[in-house]
Amino acid sequence: MSTAPLTQAQTAVLTRRVSTLSVAVAVVLVTAKGFAWWASGSVALLASLADSSLDLLASLITLYAVRYAVAPPDAEHRFGHGKAEAFASLMQGGLVFASAALIGREAIAGLLKPQPIEAGGWALAVMAVSVVLTVGLISVQSWVLRRTRSIAVTGDRAHYAADLGSNLASMAGIAGAALLGLHWLDAAAGLLVAAWLLWGAIGVFREAGNQLMDHELPEEDRLKILALMTEDPRITDVHQLRTRASGPYIHIQMHADLDPDSSLADAHSAVVAAEKRVLAAFPAADIIIHPDPHGRAEPHGGAFGEVEPAAR
Repeated sequence: MSTAPLTQAQTAVLTRRVSTLSVAVAVVLVTAKGFAWWASGSVALLASLADSSLDLLASLITLYAVRYAVAPPDAEHRFGHGKAEAFASLMQGGLVFASAALIGREAIAGLLKPQPIEAGGWALAVMAVSVVLTVGLISVQSWVLRRTRSIAVTGDRAHYAADLGSNLASMAGIAGAALLGLHWLDAAAGLLVAAWLLWGAIGVFREAGNQLMDHELPEEDRLKILALMTEDPRITDVHQLRTRASGPYIHIQMHADLDPDSSLADAHSAVVAAEKRVLAAFPAADIIIHPDPHGRAEPHGGAFGEVEPAAR
């Protein structure tokens, strides 16, 4: 299978399809768990139902975000709409926290006053189906994330990874309560699910926060950009490299040193060629390259301007 970088259009199609699949899986899980909880009264199953219900809402938010994020720049948003994905991830994190609070409350009540499980066979069957569907969805999401940089899909996958763990914990609790008569295990499993969700939400918040705070791209990406820029001997150095992600897009800007005796046409040719090399590796990039005459450029000013080395 080809591992070539995807175009913006290909990225949009992949993220839209996997987000639609996520919504479909969530609808199936909510419906199945709703019937099973109604029949069994399981606290662990209620916890899993609440989690899946919030996941459905989060998946709908993700579906909207990935569609909005690929909208082209307009007069009010010159850098595009990519950060809609990060905002969607923040909302997902909030929903996960809400889910954890609800589950934790029900679990503590169940520990204080354990209740017997009814229709345990149906409950276990529903949870088994949930595990299979969730594993399939996570596999597809992981494949998409290996080819795209969608922070919204990352947050959605975190939800379903937490779901997978919660489903397994819920199955253990239901089985212990229904088959062994250890009714407290059902509530204990619900409490374990709540803790798992809190941990997953922290990771979602961290990833979304990095993007909203314009965190630099991974070091391997920065090194790759520098290597591509300096493939041409006409570019002797690159400095002031700044990178950030914005949903499916990345923004790159830098200063490039060239021969001070080069003509404007030659300098332009070198810069355009360098831009094309970087775009071949990062097709969804917005690139700004400022050419400097090597050894003759004065430090640039501004809020993030270059600072002259301190005297020793």
